[in-house]
Amino acid sequence: MRELIPSADIAHDPQRVRALERRPRDLDIRVEPDAGEPLTLAQFFAETQTDAFAVLHRGALIYEYYRDGVPPGAPHILMSVSKSMLGLLFGRLGIDAERRVADLLPEVRDTAYQGATLRHLLDMRAGIAFDEDYLATSGTIVEYRKATGWNPLLPGDAPSDLHSFYRQLTQRDGAHGGRFHYISPNTDLLGWAIERATGARFAELMSEHVWQPIGAERDAYITVDRRGAARAAGGMCATARDLARVGQWMIEERSAWVDDIQSGGERAAWDAGSFVAYFPGMPMRYRSQWYILEGNGKNEAALIFGLGIHGQNLFVDRKNQLVIAKLSSQAMPLDPLRISLTMRAVSQISKCLA
Repeated sequence: MRELIPSADIAHDPQRVRALERRPRDLDIRVEPDAGEPLTLAQFFAETQTDAFAVLHRGALIYEYYRDGVPPGAPHILMSVSKSMLGLLFGRLGIDAERRVADLLPEVRDTAYQGATLRHLLDMRAGIAFDEDYLATSGTIVEYRKATGWNPLLPGDAPSDLHSFYRQLTQRDGAHGGRFHYISPNTDLLGWAIERATGARFAELMSEHVWQPIGAERDAYITVDRRGAARAAGGMCATARDLARVGQWMIEERSAWVDDIQSGGERAAWDAGSFVAYFPGMPMRYRSQWYILEGNGKNEAALIFGLGIHGQNLFVDRKNQLVIAKLSSQAMPLDPLRISLTMRAVSQISKCLA
């Protein structure tokens, strides 16, 4: 990514690296597809175009997989798992989530974000008219990608930037605080708000408050626009091991913010939202840029996870001390069949370790 798009380093601290005890074990599982024979773990990796896969159990690294050509130390694009990293950073900074966005960023007072709170952005419940169609070839989402440097300018296009892009978002499609409505610009706006509230750059804040505390082994980085604004919604790049360290930190960090991620969010807002079809029949919630699959209250624990297009995931089961980081190169941005396969694989791994 950094060979194509400008980026900012998210520095780790070599003196605070969390050593991962290695306790290798086989994961003899079978993943049931919607049709056909059950898949072995190796077949699952091939079917879901997995690049890197790391499993921590009770704090130990018990399993790793890397596709040929993907070294363990190579950063991989996290796509929208970047949003979940921002969700952790926000909680670490102690910013009031009920603060109105336009009070902190008067630049968006004349946009559809007028009246929205930071909590509305965190929970993807801002009533903004925006179609997150990753396959679109024109329209507002393409202008958004141009503003972040992710799409090239066409002949005649004037250079744009992320902050000025928000002037285009003037229409609402509902009330703030209503249904779950997934909009990536919400997260980039949160990144801007965090910088305004703290007076520091996003990458520096992520380094100080998340990347160093989790004991990252290597620097991460995040793409930025031509003026240096971070693509907080999807531009972070890190290794699978360091992503797994994030999950382990969430298990051990008994903070009120992480507890609220696990218990918060409204099921009704999720059920009325746009992602139900990707998780059919599953009791889901969304809180502070994280997805939550509810447990059954007995043996099955709640599963917290981040999700990024093209097959990026971080799964955290705090009760059973299980972390799974999966980085992929799937052709389709959101592939219901492969999302379903991945959820089933995580369930099978959990049962295997239990």
